Amino acid sequence: MRIREVIGIGVLCIGCLWGGNVARAQQSPAAKPPSASTEPATITSVLDAQLSSEEREIVDAAGAMPEDKYSFAPTNGEFKGVRTFAQEVKHVATVNNRFFGAILDQPAETRDSQFERENGPDAIRTKAQIMQYLRDSFALGHKAIATIDAETAFSSIKRPPTPFLKTPAAVVIFECAHSMDHYGQMVEYLRDNGIVPPASRQRPPANPAAK
Repeated sequence: MRIREVIGIGVLCIGCLWGGNVARAQQSPAAKPPSASTEPATITSVLDAQLSSEEREIVDAAGAMPEDKYSFAPTNGEFKGVRTFAQEVKHVATVNNRFFGAILDQPAETRDSQFERENGPDAIRTKAQIMQYLRDSFALGHKAIATIDAETAFSSIKRPPTPFLKTPAAVVIFECAHSMDHYGQMVEYLRDNGIVPPASRQRPPANPAAK
């Protein structure tokens, strides 16, 4: 691997980690950083740490919404046609499966409709089922990242999940942005229902003057 490529993946991974944490740092100066490892950082460890951070926040947010609110979608504003909370969670899991499955060279799952291709099987409906579907998708992610190292990060994927994501590194980095995008929407849904997201609990107000 060329030095330029190694530097490039390092910058991208650091940017992904920084972008995912900067909003939380602004919200709460008291937030504790992840415990530092004594092992030298690698592409694998950096990507896996980012996935673990996302997994914790997204799974906790999914668990915080009561099952009777899983069908909730905002209506106060322009929200016509948006996903319900359940569909947000299932979409994250579905895309995880598609992206990480591509790294592992698994055949893409076939679905009966475009809706199911974007939001997972319609048969997965209860909160327990959806939560398991979500957890399984992150487990697949950890399995996929474990196969990535300095030699494979920029190798070509046989069956890219989209035309512009052709290497394992590109897939994982894009997944970072995608998952946290939908996490932000899940947070909005929780707060619309009077629920403080677990990641924001027991922290000082981000804007004390707005009390």
